[in-house]
Amino acid sequence: MSKPATDWTFDGAWPYAPKWFETPEGRLHYVDEGPGDGPPIVFVHGNPTWSYLYRRFIKAVTGWRFRAIAMDHLGFGRSDKPTGTDAYTIPRHADRCEALLESLDLENATLVVQDWGGPIGLTWAARHPERVSGLFVLNTFFQRPVSEVPLPAILKAFRAPVIGEFLVKGGHAFVKGFLFQAGLNDPASLTETDKAAYLAPHPTWSSRSGVLAFPRQIPSGPKGLVSDFVAAEGAKLEVAFANKPVKIVWPMKDVAFSVETLDGMWLKAFPHAQVTRVEDAGHFIQEDAPEIVIPELMDFIGGTHLPSDGSR
Repeated sequence: MSKPATDWTFDGAWPYAPKWFETPEGRLHYVDEGPGDGPPIVFVHGNPTWSYLYRRFIKAVTGWRFRAIAMDHLGFGRSDKPTGTDAYTIPRHADRCEALLESLDLENATLVVQDWGGPIGLTWAARHPERVSGLFVLNTFFQRPVSEVPLPAILKAFRAPVIGEFLVKGGHAFVKGFLFQAGLNDPASLTETDKAAYLAPHPTWSSRSGVLAFPRQIPSGPKGLVSDFVAAEGAKLEVAFANKPVKIVWPMKDVAFSVETLDGMWLKAFPHAQVTRVEDAGHFIQEDAPEIVIPELMDFIGGTHLPSDGSR
């Protein structure tokens, strides 16, 4: 008997209809919810998550009649998962994200990014600032490192030939070890349904190529493809958003991005940014502190100016 197909609603936790966008490397999955004429809020995830990471955010913004768009990178969520690594470079991820979002012809958008969603999603904003009214930045990077970057032992293991394949593609360590444990301040906050949703996109060794490709591209210093890429695109972003609203919400217990990234890079690039530091949140701040991040987002996009009856 064949194995039943995955129920991608996850007992109602993800009630959103799938949409698809064709690229030369494979099909991208995304959701587009809420009124089509509402101000668009674009959500871009990192590794090893997918758009499910923003399930609570989508419900919140569409409830106040904003339009919510959340995409899955190639290799993640319901998007196609090529086995080769060439398709998973950061510039190619960014180009696909740009192509998808440009196909939607958005105006007056707010862009929400975290982790690798920063270099990927912010590239669209840097190249098309006329479409984006504001940036809502969670823990990520988009600037060239100024010095050598010390990498934790586990990241060095993920980057090592053979060992990395066994850990990430064989043992699914990036999801089970990082997303479910080290990346959260409160691992108990994930329900069994949530864990099933995060495990579903990568059931096999071959489906995890995209997950492994990301840690192998983390810049270890100021030189390299990704460092050069974010330096070039980040410079455009700094100019384009020097006088536009930027809000940063940063988890203070992130094991991946230190507070020095916030103070020494983001606030130097955008000194006018509003900042909220969340003391008891780890890397996956959307899971650890939605009760803080979502109100901050709603305030940023104008949610606090709703009429008293809750209508728009």
